[in-house]
Amino acid sequence: MIDRYLQYIADIRRYSPRTQQIYRSVLEEFFSFAGIEPKEIGVQQLRSYEVYLMDTKKESPRTVNLHLSVLSGFCRFLMKEGELRSNPVKLLTRPKMERRLPEFYRADSMEEYLEKTRYLVDEYEAFADEKYFEKRLGRLIINLLYCTGIRRAELIGLDRGSFDPRRQVLRVRGKGDKNREIPLVFSLCQEILLYLQSVDSMEGGERPPERDRAAEPLLRTARGERLYPVLVDRVVKAELEGVKGITGRRSPHVLRHTLATELLDEGADLGAIKEMLGHASLAATQVYTHNSIEKLKRVYNQAHPRAKNDGGKHHGD
Repeated sequence: MIDRYLQYIADIRRYSPRTQQIYRSVLEEFFSFAGIEPKEIGVQQLRSYEVYLMDTKKESPRTVNLHLSVLSGFCRFLMKEGELRSNPVKLLTRPKMERRLPEFYRADSMEEYLEKTRYLVDEYEAFADEKYFEKRLGRLIINLLYCTGIRRAELIGLDRGSFDPRRQVLRVRGKGDKNREIPLVFSLCQEILLYLQSVDSMEGGERPPERDRAAEPLLRTARGERLYPVLVDRVVKAELEGVKGITGRRSPHVLRHTLATELLDEGADLGAIKEMLGHASLAATQVYTHNSIEKLKRVYNQAHPRAKNDGGKHHGD
């Protein structure tokens, strides 16, 4: 039954291989702990498992909730299959999680990085040289993540056919195989085109027409292979190291948060941000409003006469 469920989330729900791996791990751990068959799942075994995760394994509330969410999805599948009459996970009291505000980088930090690496775009004659390839790839990875807000998996999945320089858009396949188009600024389009020129120069020889290369990876390693998650993470950490103002986590997802926060601060419509990021619901996008509210509170406390005359006691600060 577990294998059938994993096949279901792969074929029907279109979950990523990474998500499938997490689901398999959680289900295998639960049934190893409980020693029961899927149709025997009940509140008692689930409560015991929840206590085991919190008290014995010392897992965080976030991880415990992840396990319970996976088990809840599995129980819903068992109900559809006629193996369970109801979902016992709904009867559990889940551990409370601290709501963490999304991390983001300051705009001036990103401008500093892009200005510092600008020579990689300006000195385009040198791009046929292989020693410039990885540097240019690193900058393009950062620029794409920062300017489009796409997820790491979406970046890796980009093909040459995903990029439409004439319309200045990027076609992205997101979660659940949902497609969306993201507008690109002119400078980013030019950078992608120069990068593709350097790829073609390194390959040399006769090349098929661009339409026949549409399924080739847009971003590739020096060996011509598609990027992979560990490589993207490593590149982001290396590229942003030493940039003024970036002292916390250096990851693709923080770049995504940075774009969303900047768009919101500049007055972009929440629904438009939702579409650009590929969120399934507006609730997922609304988390970014917390960053903007915190910024507004700081501005208010520094500038408003009533706040300045309040003796430093800022309500709600």
